[in-house]
Amino acid sequence: MPDKGSIRIVCGLGNPGEQYALTRHNAGFCTVDVLAERYGARYWKSQAGCLTTTVRVDGQDVFLAKPQGYMNTSGGPLSKLMRELRVQPEAVLVVHDEVDLPAGEVRYKFGGGLNAHNGLRSIKAKLGTADFARVRVGIGRPPGKMSVADWALRKLKGTFADDFAVTCAHAADVVEEHLG
Repeated sequence: MPDKGSIRIVCGLGNPGEQYALTRHNAGFCTVDVLAERYGARYWKSQAGCLTTTVRVDGQDVFLAKPQGYMNTSGGPLSKLMRELRVQPEAVLVVHDEVDLPAGEVRYKFGGGLNAHNGLRSIKAKLGTADFARVRVGIGRPPGKMSVADWALRKLKGTFADDFAVTCAHAADVVEEHLG
């Protein structure tokens, strides 16, 4: 498990494009956006297939990243960014949606299983290890017979969007606990 303050990249998982912006599947992007706002980041650049910005936490640079391929190919851009910045897997924290946690619940985890999450599978395949930190953002299971994909990619409105914003802010709090 990484020491507190050793995280160099916080990678939020999601899908690029306006059609995915307010969906449960973009919990990682939403959380990274909250962190960027908290730390006053104003400039995002295209780097290694990710949108990145750098923030200072306790005197150290931390890169916030949003891979710009789709969720299922997140490992490629992240691994390229890690090579470019010379960052090892144990210095990476990935933020992602998690259907196996109730909506609104947020948990930190290091290593372990991938829970059939295609973004995590892609990252493990590219890094050759699952030994990286994660902040799991609970989105819950879909109601009735709705597919997980439809649930995760459904546009959020009204109180659902409000609750999601609160959850992303809570996830940002959990990330910050492990940054400095």
